[in-house]
Amino acid sequence: MVDLTGLHKHFILEHLGEGDVAVDFTMGNGNDTLFLSKTVGKSGRVYAFDIQEDALVSTRAHLTANQAPENYTLICASHHRVKEFVNEPIKAGMFNLGYLPRSGRKGVTTMRETTMPAVEAAIELLQPDGVLIIAIYPGHEEGALEGDMLREYFSGLSRFRICASEFKILNSPTSPYFFLVEKSPKIK
Repeated sequence: MVDLTGLHKHFILEHLGEGDVAVDFTMGNGNDTLFLSKTVGKSGRVYAFDIQEDALVSTRAHLTANQAPENYTLICASHHRVKEFVNEPIKAGMFNLGYLPRSGRKGVTTMRETTMPAVEAAIELLQPDGVLIIAIYPGHEEGALEGDMLREYFSGLSRFRICASEFKILNSPTSPYFFLVEKSPKIK
């Protein structure tokens, strides 16, 4: 069976390395933050966003327990505010849209109103040959709508600037899927 999380990491590792800057736009419990932190190493930098204080507490504990390099900044703010906190180009970004796993608060989800400006800002911050992974969870209404919105947006971008791909399990329509967004290495 397809391991979507493994594919996320595969694509990120093709672009991201020691000393780079990355953003976890939806830190949740910190799994992507940890992966990014270890990938960029001590000389790199990771910024991680979530609107729930519980996510910061959980992520900080997860990073400490797994000996992450102290190269991260955890930010309790919506991902659409990324440019207020990140003032440098990024090589990679990860979004896991939806709600905080194991929080018991499935009503607190990412929303189209903030996801769209967050994705637009991420593309603006993205360095040439940079990458974004955007995981979509269509099993709830807002997740399905976010996916539709982003599919339409990515379909309209210039293929000479951005390569946008979609990875999904066709015979399981409510299973998570993701968009891979790569910026051309030729963009200055």
